[in-house]
Amino acid sequence: MLIYETKSGEKVYRMDNTIIVFFPGPRLVISTSRINGGIREDLEAVFNHCLPPEKCHVKNLPNGSAEQYLEQLAAKLHLPPKRTAGLLTAAGMENIAIKAAGFQQLEVTALVTAGVDVNGGRAGDPAAYHEADGQYTVLGGTINIILIINGNLPPYTLVRTVVTATEAKTAALQELMAPSRYSRGIATGSGTDQIIVVSNPSSPYRYTDAGKHSKLGELIGSAVKDAVKEALYKETGLGPERQRNFLARWARYGIKDEDFWQEARRDGAILSREMFIERLNRLAGEERLVTLAAALIHLLDEYTWGLLSAGSVMEIGEKLIQSFAGKVSTCNRVHDPPGYLSRLFIELTIKLLDSSAEFNC
Repeated sequence: MLIYETKSGEKVYRMDNTIIVFFPGPRLVISTSRINGGIREDLEAVFNHCLPPEKCHVKNLPNGSAEQYLEQLAAKLHLPPKRTAGLLTAAGMENIAIKAAGFQQLEVTALVTAGVDVNGGRAGDPAAYHEADGQYTVLGGTINIILIINGNLPPYTLVRTVVTATEAKTAALQELMAPSRYSRGIATGSGTDQIIVVSNPSSPYRYTDAGKHSKLGELIGSAVKDAVKEALYKETGLGPERQRNFLARWARYGIKDEDFWQEARRDGAILSREMFIERLNRLAGEERLVTLAAALIHLLDEYTWGLLSAGSVMEIGEKLIQSFAGKVSTCNRVHDPPGYLSRLFIELTIKLLDSSAEFNC
């Protein structure tokens, strides 16, 4: 089924669990595809494919090879295996986001599928595996980007588009405060992200800069960022509404609803666990408390990054919490800003749940 056509003639089809982009003529392509990847001038099509759940590990692919799977899939789709590049993901193709941005004769189109709930990570996080003899985990969540540019880009500019598109993807994740699953950091991507960029060497319009100062760079950034956000929302529901919740925010620092319940029990809670968790979840979306949690967590981020001292973070964090709770006990302060401020926030939350009329809980 044809779902989109660019102004320069690329046709985008969805065939079950695969998105295919057919080229109307020669294209200069850069990709991270495991077949025909790198920079190529001889490709006829590219695709993005959703693996079925039982094949989301390399050991379940033919001969344990992503390359063989992609080649066999290309042939099954009646595409020339030697002149096709393809990406793999666990994200559904029905959740693809397509965003176009243009200026005068220039057009940039981003086709994105995305998911980071399972394996979102931050550059520099502890590794999930070490490749040995070609054995490693393939997929969990993945952000796959196909970027189509209707201009003539020399190879060095084509490579630069990957940098700009990657920055735009990371900006989208930062604006959503998407958590890493491997550290306390904000995700910069997933561990398996892929990209394909397509340019048109026959275009009379030549572009030599795809950085942020150029219009081409601006359009790449805008289209990719918008498409990544839409794709994440469609695939997993990750968006502003889901993140407007203090439990979602504190999860990045390992704080869960069970931590609130255990503290309430120590305080002699009279509610059942089920009733307590229900009221906690209602309170978790209260915007003032979400704002407080966001402020405290940002202080903790800056402490983690070495920008602020432990003492100043705990002092200012206390004052923020006092604005809700009045005087707080500092007798158990330890040199552990995350543990200390999260404990004060939990105590504040339990206090509010005990007098919840003000917060309509």
